[in-house]
Amino acid sequence: MQAQRGIRVLVSDAIDSNGIEVMRRNGLHVDYRPEIKHDELLTAIREYNVLVVRSRTKVRKDVIDAGENLRIIARVGVGLDNIDVDYARSKGIRVVNAEEAAMTAVAELVIGLMVCLARGIARADSAMKEGRWLKSELMGIELKGKYLGIVGMGKIGTRVARLARALGMNIIAYDVVKIDPMLVRELGMVVTDIDTLLRSSDFVTLHVPLNDGTRHMISAERLARMKPSAYIINTARGAVVDEQALLDALKEGRIAGAALDVYEVEPPTNLELIRLPNVVCTPHIGAQTREAQALASAIIAEKVVQLTRELYMQC
Repeated sequence: MQAQRGIRVLVSDAIDSNGIEVMRRNGLHVDYRPEIKHDELLTAIREYNVLVVRSRTKVRKDVIDAGENLRIIARVGVGLDNIDVDYARSKGIRVVNAEEAAMTAVAELVIGLMVCLARGIARADSAMKEGRWLKSELMGIELKGKYLGIVGMGKIGTRVARLARALGMNIIAYDVVKIDPMLVRELGMVVTDIDTLLRSSDFVTLHVPLNDGTRHMISAERLARMKPSAYIINTARGAVVDEQALLDALKEGRIAGAALDVYEVEPPTNLELIRLPNVVCTPHIGAQTREAQALASAIIAEKVVQLTRELYMQC
């Protein structure tokens, strides 16, 4: 990169316009092509120093190898499973995301899904629109006093914990890294292993990245440890849960219900699972708020501007 004003940025997915404006104000040349096809990307990418994506664009080895001048891959969102991060870094390419942006949006969705499960809201709404009055059948439960198991106490998991505590829930937490003792004291959390968490929780919510260690983390064996009255919520990544095992557990009444925002295949092909009456489904909308999308775009833009300055200083 000879000068920061010579840096070219390709935005290959739809993002909020404020991020594009930030990058352009800082002298970066930005091309916005949110509907670019994969074969077009393979041809175009060699001309760019920065690639900005959301989840639609898959940045695998072929794209990375084609990016002869690529120095930065930026994900406007949290998950990086659509990017071959290890390979990119092995080629000296910086990979960044905007994990801070979705914290509130995803946490609020988790609380909303939990209320839906507890009170049968989705079933009640569907029945009412069909002219059916299910009052006597819809006996719900209260969240106050229930035990919420949080698997993954990062930014989103922590936000969920604080919201749930405000509702009077008790928090059980598990993470592969040590949880801040001050946070444990603040929220009165019980920190334990994942199997104890599953056995003890009335609701379980998942907040872990998808990698080799977390793929099918929630297996048939682990689902069998949950209470028959318990519910599971997944707003992380679909493959964290073994969907066939979940389907079996739900059909056999071994757990009470599930709320899913993410799926092993998206859009989902396992229609039997999503059509179960004790399953609430949303179409991967965890970060789909105006506020979260605007913030993610702005955060990524600032990170790209800062990184390009650092790379220019090194040249």
